[in-house]
Amino acid sequence: MKYQSTRGGVSGLSFIEAVMMGLADDGGLLVPDSIPDVSGELESWAEASYSELATIIMSYYIDDIPHEVLSELIETAYSAFDHPEVTPVVPVGDVHVLELFHGPTLAFKDVALQFLGAVFEWVLERDERSINIVGATSGDTGSAAIAGVRGKRNINIFIMFPEGRTSATQELQMTTVLDRNVHNLGVIGSFDDCQSILKETFSDISFKNEYALAAVNSVNWARVLAQVVYYFFAWYRLGQPGQFDVCVPTGNFGNIFAGYIARQMGLPIRRFILATNENDILHRFFSTGVYSREDVLQTHSPAMDIQVSSNLERYLYFLMGRSTARVKRFMKQFASDGRADIPMSTRVLDDCFVSGVADNDKTLRTIREVFQQTGYLLDPHTAVAMHVASTYRDDVSQLVLSTAHPAKFSEAISQSGTPEVGHSTLDQLTELPTRKQVIPADLDVLKNTIRELSQT
Repeated sequence: MKYQSTRGGVSGLSFIEAVMMGLADDGGLLVPDSIPDVSGELESWAEASYSELATIIMSYYIDDIPHEVLSELIETAYSAFDHPEVTPVVPVGDVHVLELFHGPTLAFKDVALQFLGAVFEWVLERDERSINIVGATSGDTGSAAIAGVRGKRNINIFIMFPEGRTSATQELQMTTVLDRNVHNLGVIGSFDDCQSILKETFSDISFKNEYALAAVNSVNWARVLAQVVYYFFAWYRLGQPGQFDVCVPTGNFGNIFAGYIARQMGLPIRRFILATNENDILHRFFSTGVYSREDVLQTHSPAMDIQVSSNLERYLYFLMGRSTARVKRFMKQFASDGRADIPMSTRVLDDCFVSGVADNDKTLRTIREVFQQTGYLLDPHTAVAMHVASTYRDDVSQLVLSTAHPAKFSEAISQSGTPEVGHSTLDQLTELPTRKQVIPADLDVLKNTIRELSQT
């Protein structure tokens, strides 16, 4: 399997080359040359454990890591999870919830970043080299990435987050990690500001090469690939229905795009129910075909407080018939105007996508109502998904992705009127010392910070 850029300037990469490049050198995102159809193999995988299934599915996309090594990396990655099924499926009322928060930082990002951290470490040891990871987070990616590489030799990690715009717990999960290779950067601005200067940094190819920059954001294909697995795993736990719907709370479009890849591979997903908060750029896009940036609003579901969804570019690549020229034109127009349109009737957009919005009030009400009716406590992101899912309910099995443990969002839980919930890994954070550096949303400041701290 080889990988190429959505913008056409990079091609012929192996999996490891794609992982180490992160963001494509032409500014695009890396995608596989083909999507394998595995529909004829699904029955034979029904008894596989999570790690076994991950090895099977990832092997279709990875041919430059020996099979035994890949299996060991996956086993190591998921040994850090506190549930034997890694991503269990539980019934909640008349839907099923896929719990993705059983990793070390209690968020779905652990599923991908524990694996990516293991891959980075193996490649660096094999090649006797080092890297500087640079990432941006709206809340959960940062702590999950740090957990995946903290203390590892030959790796520095720089995580930017919007200062004062993550939950207090999310910030503590990052800033209480004092390992010498971990550098937390509070950026004065929004997550989109963080993501913008991240992409600008990676677009400076000479700087990227000089400082051996690597990406952990969902621009890295390995993140998407790792997330593809749990859609298959959930289908087996649902009893292999002939078709099912999946509702995904999403901001950056990476989690739901992984499901799209699973569907392309033959998993019988009827449709994706895309759930957003008031930052509804994706809902507006799938409703109208217009992709337009607006101001970022702060909500109870901060991981979705985004107005530029980077992984949408991968979806556009497939939607536009793999035309890199069309993708380039669309992204260039959006970068210059803050708006770009799909030049076609919205009826031509994939009919496997529907969408909806839950504002702060609906989010809190959903947390309260689901708890009162079922005794199950949702985090705010999952509550957004649960509300939107309810508007599309019919006789087809419905799976709602739960992306974080509710203990990470105690303020929203308290405001919802439901009992507060704790978690042992979080309770101790308030007693620990912290370290971070606050910087402006400025490209040169970020580069100078990397220059200075990568030498220590």
